[in-house]
Amino acid sequence: MGVLLFIILAILIVINVPIAIALGVASVAILAIAGNIPLVILPQKMFAALNSFPLMAAPFFILAGKLMEHGGISERLIEFAKSLVGQLKGGLAHVSILACIFFAAISGSASATTAAIGAIMIPAMVKAGYDRNFSSAIQAAAGTTGIIIPPSVPLVLYGVSASVSITSLFVAGILPGIMIGVSLMVVAYIISWKKGYGSGVEKTSFKNIFVSFKRAILALLMPIIILGGIYSGLFTPTEASVVAVVYGLVIGIFVYKKINFKVLQEILVSSVVTTSVIMFIIGTAALFGMVLTREQIPQQVASMFLESELSALWVLILVNLFLLVVGTFMETIAAVIILTPILVPVMTSIGVDPVHFGIIMVANLSIGLVTPPVGVSLFIAAQVGGTKFEPVVKAVIPFLLMMIVDIFLITFIPGLTLVGTGK
Repeated sequence: MGVLLFIILAILIVINVPIAIALGVASVAILAIAGNIPLVILPQKMFAALNSFPLMAAPFFILAGKLMEHGGISERLIEFAKSLVGQLKGGLAHVSILACIFFAAISGSASATTAAIGAIMIPAMVKAGYDRNFSSAIQAAAGTTGIIIPPSVPLVLYGVSASVSITSLFVAGILPGIMIGVSLMVVAYIISWKKGYGSGVEKTSFKNIFVSFKRAILALLMPIIILGGIYSGLFTPTEASVVAVVYGLVIGIFVYKKINFKVLQEILVSSVVTTSVIMFIIGTAALFGMVLTREQIPQQVASMFLESELSALWVLILVNLFLLVVGTFMETIAAVIILTPILVPVMTSIGVDPVHFGIIMVANLSIGLVTPPVGVSLFIAAQVGGTKFEPVVKAVIPFLLMMIVDIFLITFIPGLTLVGTGK
């Protein structure tokens, strides 16, 4: 039955059936064939999967991210980033990456980070003489930090699926996310030096840094308030997500005055659509997980790795390669929900901490955002940059190779993720 389950799922995905429907149809088909479970309980199972307090953080972080995207935050973060790194060789490239890191600590979404920063920075870079495809590639690659640096919606979903502390996952994502951002800046510097891209902005001064910091202080305070409140125990990640929404509303409406009734209506509709898709995936994935458990597939996969007598090193390498391949074909959230219950038992059986593996998984899947055929961030960056998809794919390759190096550093140096988690 387990093999038939994956055959049905694969066929549905190949014929382009939406992943949520594919999961549900494959699961119901197997349960109907087995005939030993009343199908009437399936809606109850789906509802039970959604009836989770930690899971409530996902829709609120999605809404908070969209409020920040439309609330005038990105302009101020870019201005502050310019004052810090704009004078370096290839300055605007560094500004783009640093602004993405700042915005990632607010939005929790790679697509929102790419779109919000790219809409401003790609035209500015092109105007300053940077290649349009290079500019778009930088936004696509740097936008992936949006799902690694907390708050991160995929990390929330992983935490719920693996029964792992979301707070620990958020702590674990900080250093790897910053490391990826810095490594992308190194690549951008080398390319800018070879192609002769200038700074793009005037020399900065302490006064300029202070002024831009003052203008961006309310934006920069958000991750401090949200993450500081979580780590100090003042509120849970779910409560923090609500605080983020309230903060975003107040800043966007009353302080920066970028959000009016019409914009707020668009934000709410967009958030509801995004949330409904994610929740539908989670509900049908619960059915899929029930079938996996009944067929003991996670245990069989773990046993297969253990009986193969492969070392933990080789198991980690194979799992990384598997996740890299999956990320190129499957949307990040769907991959997290489907693969977590299968792979976490394998990782724990070889002594890998589930918090550490959560960052490994999300970091690997983030690369799928900048690789075809899915490449969501690539499509967004190409669209925002007014260029074609194919040349952006070529321009992103150096950044992609560096991100793969980062993933292996994250995988084989657990301290990069577990520092500060108490493990």
